[in-house]
Amino acid sequence: MPDRFTNLNPGLDSPASHGFAITPHDSNELAEVTRAVYVGTAGALAVTLLSGAETILSGVPAGTLLPIRARRVLATGTTAGALVGLL
Repeated sequence: MPDRFTNLNPGLDSPASHGFAITPHDSNELAEVTRAVYVGTAGALAVTLLSGAETILSGVPAGTLLPIRARRVLATGTTAGALVGLL
């Protein structure tokens, strides 16, 4: 399949080109730091950001795409589900 954009360098504002399921865990880091996180089921999302800061994003609606650089999604404090890390 041809890709017209193969010669362009992707930036953080470019569309995602890879995704992976996120299983929240209090000590395991994600396989890769995300470009964004998709939230499939509404709830709260407890994350450790790339900087090391920890925060809880509460009241995230289902179907939300959060443009965050997360390195960990914590089980404690996370009630959102069907999470996908986008790169």
